[in-house]
Amino acid sequence: MRRRQFPAIVGIVNVTPDSFSDGGRYVEPDRAIAHALELIAVGADLLDIGGESSRPGSDRVPEVEEIRRVVPVIDGIRRVNAAIPISIDTTKAAVARAALDHGATMINDISAGRFDPAMFPLAAERNVPIVLMHMQGTPKTMQENPHYLDVVEEVFAFLQERIESARAHGVQHIIADVGIGFGKTVEHNLKLLAHLDRFAALGVPLLLGVSRKRFLGAITGIEQPSDRDQATALMHALLVDAPIEYIRVHNVALHAQLRTLWHALTDVESLRSRVHA
Repeated sequence: MRRRQFPAIVGIVNVTPDSFSDGGRYVEPDRAIAHALELIAVGADLLDIGGESSRPGSDRVPEVEEIRRVVPVIDGIRRVNAAIPISIDTTKAAVARAALDHGATMINDISAGRFDPAMFPLAAERNVPIVLMHMQGTPKTMQENPHYLDVVEEVFAFLQERIESARAHGVQHIIADVGIGFGKTVEHNLKLLAHLDRFAALGVPLLLGVSRKRFLGAITGIEQPSDRDQATALMHALLVDAPIEYIRVHNVALHAQLRTLWHALTDVESLRSRVHA
């Protein structure tokens, strides 16, 4: 059955020197702000701003430094655009609090609340949505021989437990992310993508993050992450009827084109069904 609407396009703004595909390009606030405003202009529905890389092998960043990186960018966006939702990509409650104070409207926590016990109380206190992602290990260790007996059911059980924990803390708005590329082999990633329907049973919206990731390079032979935008969009096209509410991407313009094509096709099918009704 064709989905009712195209997933919301989440534009990635990495304010980091070491992110896997664009580290260092937007580390200066003015460049990051300009990039964010460009993503809005070409069709982003939401921005996800992060000041700490989560690439395999990465080290943690002190919260003071992370705040220093992200807050000026949020301020700069808000001076121009007061409406677009902004997600803060962090595992630290202090960083999330500072970002919310300056205009962020959502939290994206790749640790699903495990790294900082203050994260769930903060999300409940501010009544903001929070993305809970599955990750085996930490960014530093996650790709060191990841292993599962049943990756789909183990990821499902993890997210189910994290959702229950968040709700026990009073969190009202939860989004789940299966964590493609976070402690998973190529085969693990593909199994999760082939069984996304299973995760609809979690009863919360789902976010998918495949943009430019290593498994796409392993499949296609494309070595440079920045050259994987077409492969990313093709994967999203193949998964367009999966129960995904958000897609997190680097190349917003390309996915806005995909959205336009999807709407054109959907409108034609809708017209045909009305004519024959």
